[in-house]
Amino acid sequence: MQPASRRPVVVAGLRTPFARSGTVFRDVTAVQLARRAAQELLLRTGLPGSEVDEVVFGQVVASPLAPNVAREVSLLPQLPRTVPAFSLNRACASSGQAVAYAADQIVLGHADVLLAGGVESLSDIPILHSHRFSQILVDASKARSLGQRLALFAKVRPRDLIPVSPAIAEPSTGESMGQSAEKMAKENGISREAQDRLALMSHQRAAAATASGRLTEEIAPWFGGRDMDEVVTTDNLIRPDTSLEALAKLKPVFDRRYGSVTAGNASPLTDGAAVTLIMEEQKARALGYRPLAAIKSYAISAVDPGWQLLMGPAWAVPRALDRAGIGWKELGLVEIHEAFAAQVLSNVQAWGSRAWAEKLGRAEPVGEVDWERTNVFGGSIAIGHPFGATGARLVTTLANEMARREVQFGLISICAQGGMGFALVLERVP
Repeated sequence: MQPASRRPVVVAGLRTPFARSGTVFRDVTAVQLARRAAQELLLRTGLPGSEVDEVVFGQVVASPLAPNVAREVSLLPQLPRTVPAFSLNRACASSGQAVAYAADQIVLGHADVLLAGGVESLSDIPILHSHRFSQILVDASKARSLGQRLALFAKVRPRDLIPVSPAIAEPSTGESMGQSAEKMAKENGISREAQDRLALMSHQRAAAATASGRLTEEIAPWFGGRDMDEVVTTDNLIRPDTSLEALAKLKPVFDRRYGSVTAGNASPLTDGAAVTLIMEEQKARALGYRPLAAIKSYAISAVDPGWQLLMGPAWAVPRALDRAGIGWKELGLVEIHEAFAAQVLSNVQAWGSRAWAEKLGRAEPVGEVDWERTNVFGGSIAIGHPFGATGARLVTTLANEMARREVQFGLISICAQGGMGFALVLERVP
């Protein structure tokens, strides 16, 4: 992917606590979350703001009041106002894409230091008017007299006042993510028990990693309340006391009669932000930093959204491995985004299947997942999934744990809306 002289490396990463939407961050904007994560990362690393060349953030449901959240981050007091910034949207892979963009800019010699992250505030989503009511408002704003305005408003009907909020569904098919996951579970033979077991493992591992401090050291404390004395240091979605029996009692959400996807084996709607510090390796060393991992390769794929919406990683992962010049068995750690347990298990099944190998155009299966090396701190089902922030969270967690365990190669896999898949390979830097 890159010449040795221009190797992009992960120096550090940080995030806010992840919180169920409508709870801790109910009155907090995405801009505030993103700025908090970036500000604390700059503080902890001691990086002079003058060294930052660019800021890039992912966000899926942007506010019309601040459509370029990255630019708001780049206007932090710690950074010169001349630092350029832009925001991107590759759905759930958005901040993974931000990291990939940062790597590309470094390889090309366009930048040496970038802040790459993502944010989502599903507590602060834009609520829209109906198209007809919006047209009436626009026409009323152009009216030249009170009589004309009143005549226009007289056309308003009760149905015009029904608010329209963004849907977590495919524009091309009208099918929601959950419906897609339900379809995948049925077509791939993924049982309810298997999904619940994965969810339980996610909560148990996330709870253990929180208790040990390995997850909390990646979190910037949030100071809230009128007097800024309400301090939040952990995620509020992890359920350490859950059990298979408790998960089994939950009713299916998307197919109430025959379904297996529940609120317990799916990721919840979440607020939060995450950011990484990506540098050119020699620049990092010159500034006194010890890189955690190098960005070895990445790959993006897409499938027909009307088919199995969340199977994109089945193609993206082997492409990323091929580009890195390694095989599945060389991976020491793997992080799979847990949008739904059914989605995770469907992709895991595909990577290990000879039948799927043919679909992927490969002579042999990609590889069998070893759960002792996969999602070792739990995943999005337990920790939460702020759409735009998950990729940066995964990069941070994987890079840190690779350094602790002295693992040479690590992999990130993310499914995304639109039938897309994203994969990224990290290599430990000695």
